[in-house]
Amino acid sequence: MTAACSYCSGTIIDGVCEDCGKPAKAVSLIAAGTGGIDAVPPPLPDTTTTGRTRSSTRFTINYPTRGTGKNATRPTRRRAGISTHTSTRRNALGGGLISLPDLPSQDPLKLLMATPEVPTRKRHCPKCDAQVNRSKGFCPACGTPYDFEPHLKPGDVIAGKYEVKGAIAFGGLGWIYLGFDQILSRWVVLKGLLNANDEASAAAAVAERRYLAAVKHPKIVGIYDFVNHGAEGFIIMEYVGGQTVHSLRKARGPLPVAEAIAYILGILPAFSYLHSQGLVYCDFKPDNVMIEGGDVKLIDMGAVRKIGDPDGDIYATVGFAAPEADSEPIAVSDLYTLGRALAVLIMEFKFTSAYEHALPSPDEFDVLAQNESLYRFLLRATHVDPDERFQNADEMAEQLFGVLREIVALQTGPKPADSKVFTGDRLRDVSVEELVAKPAPLCLPSLRVNLEDRAANEVIRVLSLMDIAQQVKEFQALVIKYGDRATEPRLRLVEVLIGNEWSSAEERAAIITETLDALEAADPFDWRPSWFRGLWQVVQGDGAQAMTLFERCYFEMPGELAPRLAMGVAAEVAGQLEQALPYYDRVGQVDPAYVSAHLGAARCHAKAGRLHDAVAVLGRVPDNHALHALTQLVIGETLLAYPALVDSSLLQRADAAVSQALAAGGHAYEVAARLLSLVVSRIRDFTWPGGATFLGVPFAETPLRLGAEEQFRRAAHEAGSESERFYWISQANRVRPVTLF
Repeated sequence: MTAACSYCSGTIIDGVCEDCGKPAKAVSLIAAGTGGIDAVPPPLPDTTTTGRTRSSTRFTINYPTRGTGKNATRPTRRRAGISTHTSTRRNALGGGLISLPDLPSQDPLKLLMATPEVPTRKRHCPKCDAQVNRSKGFCPACGTPYDFEPHLKPGDVIAGKYEVKGAIAFGGLGWIYLGFDQILSRWVVLKGLLNANDEASAAAAVAERRYLAAVKHPKIVGIYDFVNHGAEGFIIMEYVGGQTVHSLRKARGPLPVAEAIAYILGILPAFSYLHSQGLVYCDFKPDNVMIEGGDVKLIDMGAVRKIGDPDGDIYATVGFAAPEADSEPIAVSDLYTLGRALAVLIMEFKFTSAYEHALPSPDEFDVLAQNESLYRFLLRATHVDPDERFQNADEMAEQLFGVLREIVALQTGPKPADSKVFTGDRLRDVSVEELVAKPAPLCLPSLRVNLEDRAANEVIRVLSLMDIAQQVKEFQALVIKYGDRATEPRLRLVEVLIGNEWSSAEERAAIITETLDALEAADPFDWRPSWFRGLWQVVQGDGAQAMTLFERCYFEMPGELAPRLAMGVAAEVAGQLEQALPYYDRVGQVDPAYVSAHLGAARCHAKAGRLHDAVAVLGRVPDNHALHALTQLVIGETLLAYPALVDSSLLQRADAAVSQALAAGGHAYEVAARLLSLVVSRIRDFTWPGGATFLGVPFAETPLRLGAEEQFRRAAHEAGSESERFYWISQANRVRPVTLF
């Protein structure tokens, strides 16, 4: 009976889920070009940049700063936040968002080198790293013997069953040969030592034999065997055909962004598995990803080492390796190389020299300027400080999937998806007039409760209470009960206080500030207090300060829509409408269910005098959305807020929108009545199709007045107070036609 994966319910094969790729249970840098079955192609060429300075970016990025006080010490990342797991549907190459053509497997014999020879630039002494010119001899600098000549020839049989066909590449640990398993009738790859007299390389090979045979994952090349042949040892590996991502990039130039992301996203489960086994890959680059059969596979395990191994050799490639990788590569060092590889796949830049540990700016490359979330993703993935990077492969994959979703949505249409971190849009109890006039910060998505928090169950129970005072009381009790052992009670205490008036304004503000200060002191790397502090600031009208706080959240979560929506709200509150508009617009294009994004974009357009654009944005709300009828009224209300900008085409759009909403009554009567009154006052300014009606009445002054009167009286009938009823009746009397009786 097969076991089911605890993450996605997929089938466990050889200790690994065949669906999601997760396990069943839970440098002095060597010269560029180290290692790899496909190590023959030269490094990607560097090109000259545009010459624009990196400081003149098209948008501002504020890195989070921690421990910068006078006597502060630099904190170390203690990862907090929401645990996420990648869903099964994302495991196909492209995450189910894009389709990539399958690359056929290559004929293995076509890979054979006609004349196996190590290029002079790759000949270095195994001891002192001095360059040597001959293929075999003694180092002129230190006297160490070296040998770069292949020791196996076609026809040799290793271990009685592996027939050598020839050399196919030369990597950092030596020659790589194509072989054929005569017993099991399958192609294999034999990876040998760099030099039979090199003790470090020999030790690395022994380490591979000791633990790499246990590595089993569908996205990692299989290790079949480890054999001796005379004085040398060889690793016998699975043969993987297809084409490396490096060769694809070399042939085509910079790849389309979505395609490049698909390859990196596809290989991330392999790193999640390796890290869960206490292993670090060390030397990732596009050479080491093979595309075959509609999927990708990690090849060349020669540089893999145990995390924290003080005696393990370190192999890495200049331009891809993390700054700390020369002394102690760790899991986040691998994630750094993945970020660098993605940057190299989409841009031509001097990644081995001028930008060895930096990225070009959006001013230098349109691909970055057009995809801010991608740029922010790369900034975090390749941050020089390991504590500022993504802290595990699953987290990185989750955010990269969000970035890919956004990019694909802009090309092919909306790509809505549920977030594991935030709730959806929370528009509630806001009048149509308020939606047209200003943003509603309290309607921003909320953080989901972290179910791994030890107080999660109690927090969920308290959130279900209807009495706000009781909620505050019980959350305060949970804070005392759990202290620093749980974060959720403090976060939810702040959330309730921000969203509701409670006690005195001074006491409310004091509790919010003190609680958030305590959370940040307990874990400077937890971005969630910044979310609530930003929400508190924007509720108080300080949009500029809120933007800085929400940007911290965007830095940590570049694949999430909620931080961008929050930045749009903060920018609008700060009066920076043209800065708010791109955030609103991008969120609405990716997921039209975020109605507050459409409303925000419409407000920005309308306040800038672009009423046609405002109405067009409001038209993006899906017909089947629960708030569709509300947004139809917002179209009418927007025209009423800017009457001088209304023309005939806008009036026709309002006619269609408000007519749909009239069947539901309520506020629709008020909007319809006021629109009819507007037309009456400016009837000579509009041209109307002959015989066509406006909100159900003929387009002539008397019928329009009668129609307005009727709608005002309907509004009065549904008024919520006596004063409101009298107001609508007075408006009906004012607009009705003048008669003799």
